[in-house]
Amino acid sequence: MAGHSPDISIPQLPKAKVAIISSSWHLDICNDLIAGATRALEAAHVEKFDVIFVPGSFEIPLTAQKAFEKGYDAVVALGLVLKGETPHFDYVCQGITQGVIDVQLKFSKPIGYGVLMCNDIEQAIARSGRPGSKEDKGYDSAVAALKLIDL
Repeated sequence: MAGHSPDISIPQLPKAKVAIISSSWHLDICNDLIAGATRALEAAHVEKFDVIFVPGSFEIPLTAQKAFEKGYDAVVALGLVLKGETPHFDYVCQGITQGVIDVQLKFSKPIGYGVLMCNDIEQAIARSGRPGSKEDKGYDSAVAALKLIDL
């Protein structure tokens, strides 16, 4: 764990429209991340949010762009990329990250970034928000998006 996350208040945004975009790979972890994001959105009283599944994490930036084109105020991007034996991990992680940055800047709308990039499944579980985990990156990424809507 990199450190204690800051204490951030959750704004009340009942009129916000948020898309949770999740990879279909590693659904056990992604479902934990979705549960965390959902808790944060419910705490903010967000009445309109949808969960959209995509084939893999690499597809998240384009799906976020389409969500913004359809009028969503924010996106929560969730997924897991596990390091393997080839450079594929590096290229996929770089592509997702740059794509998310590009879409945020193009639309001036926030994307809460909860795509885990881990060396092994144990690291992912520790960040998934399930009982006993150290962190809840689904929740944290949704809170980040909510705070940026509220700016």
